[in-house]
Amino acid sequence: MATPQTSPRAKQRRGEGQWALGYREPLNPNERSKKDDNPLNVRARIENIYAHGGFDSIDPADLRGRFRWYGLYTQRKPGIDGGRTATLEPEELDDEFFMMRVRSDGGALTTEQLTVLGEISQTYARDTADITDRQNIQYHWIRVEDVPTIWQKLEAVGLTTMEACGDSPRVILGSPVAGISQDEIINGQPAIDTILERYIGDPRFSNLPRKFKTAISGLQDVAHEIHDIAFVGVNHPEHGPGFDLWVGGGLSTNPMLGKRLGAWVPLDEVPDVWEAVISVFRDYGYRRLRHRARIKFLVADWGPEKFRQVVEDEYLKRKMIDGPAPETLDQQLDHIGVHKQKDGLFYVGAAPVAGRVSGSILVEVAKFAERAGSNRVRFTPQQKIIVLDVPEAEIPALKSDLAKLGLQVDPSPWRRGIMACTGIEFCKLAIVETKARALDLVTQLEANLKDIVDGVTAPITVHINGCPNSCARIQTADIGLKGQIVTDEQGNQVEGFQVHLGGGLGLDAGFGRKLRGHKVTAAELPEYVERVVRNFVAQRETDERFAQWVGRAEEGSLR
Repeated sequence: MATPQTSPRAKQRRGEGQWALGYREPLNPNERSKKDDNPLNVRARIENIYAHGGFDSIDPADLRGRFRWYGLYTQRKPGIDGGRTATLEPEELDDEFFMMRVRSDGGALTTEQLTVLGEISQTYARDTADITDRQNIQYHWIRVEDVPTIWQKLEAVGLTTMEACGDSPRVILGSPVAGISQDEIINGQPAIDTILERYIGDPRFSNLPRKFKTAISGLQDVAHEIHDIAFVGVNHPEHGPGFDLWVGGGLSTNPMLGKRLGAWVPLDEVPDVWEAVISVFRDYGYRRLRHRARIKFLVADWGPEKFRQVVEDEYLKRKMIDGPAPETLDQQLDHIGVHKQKDGLFYVGAAPVAGRVSGSILVEVAKFAERAGSNRVRFTPQQKIIVLDVPEAEIPALKSDLAKLGLQVDPSPWRRGIMACTGIEFCKLAIVETKARALDLVTQLEANLKDIVDGVTAPITVHINGCPNSCARIQTADIGLKGQIVTDEQGNQVEGFQVHLGGGLGLDAGFGRKLRGHKVTAAELPEYVERVVRNFVAQRETDERFAQWVGRAEEGSLR
């Protein structure tokens, strides 16, 4: 008699470390560190121990982990080339100084706050200050001995570094012209303020699987498609102005566009819905592998329908209202230039190069804004700066004052469209230089492309990133440049870039086209960008956008 065949047992899927499914035991060193001690507790040790004992007194678990919950990362030790980034241990890359990020949610600052930010830079950060694409200021050369004093100065004017980094709810992007734009559907700043008051520093949300990025705007000016959660202004045919809810966007090495949940959220319910979504991420997010510990992977696996159902059934305990999609924009809103506010005053947007400013510049901007009758400034998600509430008669003088600081209100398309991450100058993950290279690129393009400026009807965005992590959003730029070590024609290993072309948001939402095997050395970069831009201007059809042209162009025109 034949022995009956038994079917092989179905392979059991490995647990992803989801708390809601019972996987509470830490599955990697990051999760162990957070379980051992709530990262928010590190502040007391910085104030009471490390600030007195200096860098050598810092526990390694705090230094390379919990410090991030207060906006602190060790910066890169000078002299280490990009080819060694991935081969050295963390302690070999660490300098005894810190990068520090300060929260300015929605990019919203008073001139008093801007002055304090500038003075801190002058006194404690060797006059360094970069405007990031998270609408905040980033310092370098910070000593742990000075951190408590810096906190005191920041908190005296209502600023903080709490959860500016770490596995936490990070700085919230908001429209830099919230409440004053003539085109705004709804002002999202009140929702941002409520979320800050209720949840930032709340231990319930200080141990997420990884970082959690939020965008809230009544305009489409905050890159909502690439956030963990985004609330986008939209008019409901029955209920009026509110927000369309998006989840699961993000870039880095596995870029994904956010998904609409089809839900319309009124302004006063935004904080509750935000809490529900971040709670889903905390409880169901993947914690086993760091590279899968973002909400975008959960949304991709579940789909938007199931994600919405879990939000409603398990957390909100009610159904959300179905709503329409927002109208898609064909051009990015960057708010550069002079624009009339709905109250009759004006806002003036100016462009540094790739966000690189200084403490001295920030202090002067505050003075110039006050001289023009304003006490409000904003940072933008494109690393730019805006002065609000300017009387019309004061605009010429303000423009002149800003220009003296290298902040141009009528910039070239290249200066207007450039973004860059920190790069190898300070970042331990970087492989190539970015900020200085951005300045050199803009300078050369402004000199070499004067004859075709009239043919560029919108800024051609060029984003430069020092590594694959896409802090400068390379996949959604017209020309995205990912830093890496490449081989030049002489066979030498040199700094260079992988090129992404034709990425975008809004009407062109999608990730850039990569040309197989195509790399550009840093030395070749200005010539390469000039060549591609000239090909675009020569070959474009009427009103054709750069991303559209890239999609149909012959490969030879893109190399």
